[in-house]
Amino acid sequence: MIPCKRCLLAELSQTDYTKTLLEYIASVPMERRVDEKTYAARLEACRSCDELTDGMCMQCGCYAELRALKPEQECAAADKRWHRS
Repeated sequence: MIPCKRCLLAELSQTDYTKTLLEYIASVPMERRVDEKTYAARLEACRSCDELTDGMCMQCGCYAELRALKPEQECAAADKRWHRS
């Protein structure tokens, strides 16, 4: 299978693994996540990064959708495409 550069988990073929990750993301309580506008902006920054492959950041090994969701996280790249909230 050819890796999908700049794809997020929600855009990939749904396997049991990706479904489980997306279900986990959906289950994170609202008080433990950034607001939707911040989340969308973070994901867009990830989507435009060359380090994103199959939904995973090659800088840190995290799934972009999960890392971008959490207020205490920031971009792992040296140029910090997005910061903590």
